[in-house]
Amino acid sequence: MDDKPESLKFFKVILSSIADGVFTVSSDRVITSFNRAAEKITGIPASQAIGRHCQDIFHSDICEHCLLQETLETGIEAIDRPVNIINSQGEKIPISISTAVLRDDNDEVLGAVETFRDLSPIEHLRKELSRNYSMEDIISKSPEIHKLFAILPDIAESESTVLIQGPSGSGKELFERAIHNLSPRKNGKNIIINCGTLPAQLFESELFGYKRGAFTDAKQDKEGKLASAEGGTVFFDEIGELPLSTQVKLLRLLQEREYEPLGGTTPVKTNIRIIAATNQDLKKLVAQAKFRDDLYFRLAVVKFTLPFLKERREDIPHLVDHFIKRFNAKTGKKIISVSPEVMNILMSYDYPGNIRELENLIEHGFVLCHSSIIQKEHLPLDLTKIDDSLIAEFKTNSTPVSESVNEQSRIISTLRESDGNISKAALNLGIHRTTLWRKIKRFNIDLKQL
Repeated sequence: MDDKPESLKFFKVILSSIADGVFTVSSDRVITSFNRAAEKITGIPASQAIGRHCQDIFHSDICEHCLLQETLETGIEAIDRPVNIINSQGEKIPISISTAVLRDDNDEVLGAVETFRDLSPIEHLRKELSRNYSMEDIISKSPEIHKLFAILPDIAESESTVLIQGPSGSGKELFERAIHNLSPRKNGKNIIINCGTLPAQLFESELFGYKRGAFTDAKQDKEGKLASAEGGTVFFDEIGELPLSTQVKLLRLLQEREYEPLGGTTPVKTNIRIIAATNQDLKKLVAQAKFRDDLYFRLAVVKFTLPFLKERREDIPHLVDHFIKRFNAKTGKKIISVSPEVMNILMSYDYPGNIRELENLIEHGFVLCHSSIIQKEHLPLDLTKIDDSLIAEFKTNSTPVSESVNEQSRIISTLRESDGNISKAALNLGIHRTTLWRKIKRFNIDLKQL
């Protein structure tokens, strides 16, 4: 009696009961089996996976250098290789994979098998134990930004006027939103007013509203944005563009907490909080008589300045991951990361447009990229023409980005996240344990002081 059908049934029961994902492929990498754990981790039913090419199902950051293909060609097994995949929901899942060749009784190659283990619980625990590098939608490992994180809740709890200074694209609107969302006014409206978009009279009618007959087209009373923001926050973006005539009325609003609609004669009391932002030096504008000094001091009760992105380069890899996740959700694509060459370019660039420009670069990459990794050819042409000497200047002794001036702080922060565990830190850094020890000695990092 042939016991192969019974053995096959027994084999399937075992595969369906183990926690690791397992799938097999034919010699041309077409999936021939897909166990229950593989379904759970990837979010893809076996019925949809079987019969399809593995790279159409298993979106990972090594698909372009497929370990299964390498194993089939060389016979060399891969053991516990850490990679990332994108599941059916567009979420990045950290896993470790192993591969092996499948042979029949005559030692003929039938295909290959890949097993993979979901490392998400471990990664989640690591993040829970690590320091928090985000607040609201702000992502940063910069010490300067973390000083702001520490005081932002206190700023939010107060009713004081806030002035946020910083270059265009540096995230001023994110900090304003965070202040509003952390404040007692979080359930009220957060009205954004761009001070440089309209002529003075139109701007004032939008801001204060108007009474019937205030001007030719005023057929009926209309509320302004201040009225709609009652109980909430009003954000005056690019406050330096505000005309002097309107500055006087804004000063009255700050001093008396009241304003008059255009054409009105009765002051309207208001309960709002005001936050302002500018990419200009208001003190210089005051010296040039382009901005009222009394208004400046009213606005700058609490004042802080955001740095250029080039001054916080350690944030670039984290911002890249953040934007990739956002655009994956928006576009339905399954992009894992950028190539080392692209990261090299992104780390070397000076970003005159700051964080907003980095976001645009990643979006450009999403438009052109049809694989899982954004490559150099997916970047704007003018960016890829960065002179090699510029990149070399950014590097330390012509070493890769991983050996750059930011490497020491990255290693220290990763060691802290890993509670000083060298093996775990090396895994998170994507380098060998002995390589990490070499770098620790090179940078004279004292593990006892972490």
